[in-house]
Amino acid sequence: MIVRPYGDTLDDGAVQLSFTLPVPDGPRGREAARLFVEKLGFKHAEIVHSQPLSEGFSFYVAYGKTELGIDFDAVQVEEATGEQVYSMYEACDVIKEKLGRKVVVVGACTGFDAHTVGIDAIMNMKGYNHHYGLERYSEIEAHNLGAQVPNEKLIDYALKVNADAILISQIVTQKDVHIQNMTEFIELLQARGLREKFIVCVGGSRIGNKLAVELGYDAGFGKGTYADHVATYIIDRLIERKSAR
Repeated sequence: MIVRPYGDTLDDGAVQLSFTLPVPDGPRGREAARLFVEKLGFKHAEIVHSQPLSEGFSFYVAYGKTELGIDFDAVQVEEATGEQVYSMYEACDVIKEKLGRKVVVVGACTGFDAHTVGIDAIMNMKGYNHHYGLERYSEIEAHNLGAQVPNEKLIDYALKVNADAILISQIVTQKDVHIQNMTEFIELLQARGLREKFIVCVGGSRIGNKLAVELGYDAGFGKGTYADHVATYIIDRLIERKSAR
């Protein structure tokens, strides 16, 4: 099934774009923005909004149309969890029945990243969007270390509490600083011979399972995932490890 962007009419190919140009706002800036959209391959390009940002910079919202489409049946996505995702109560029942002990999870926003919104959504008791965080799970011992935690400190703490899993949140992504920090964490674990000791997961607005696995993590969680998904993945992996012994 071929799908195309949809604006006013099905398959009309209408697309909205927004971007910044290093030019002053005004007629020339708007025309430059329109020509840029046309160079991207869009037809019927028009600038519907512009505004100055600072001296020599301006912001644009553009409309355009494309004839390109995507074969939706051919789209494949690598997700950390399958179709079955445990609710909080189901997760706790599975832990008691198949593991027979509490699961210990340590999480933090590492490096210079000061944003706790991601790790809090997964770990704080109140959770996010009607999904309780791991602190609410009676069979999970959750340790949220907050933000700006050095990678070494997170590893040391995980060892101290004998954690089963380590969760890392990365929100700031300018200049791919999240890639550098994520890579450093895995390298530190490997250097200390600890990579196989923990289930290591990472999440954030620009994190996906594919990227996480490529960087050496067990799983990655991006937009649309909650504590339910993280708990399900950790529990299933622990059960697999137990069965393999």
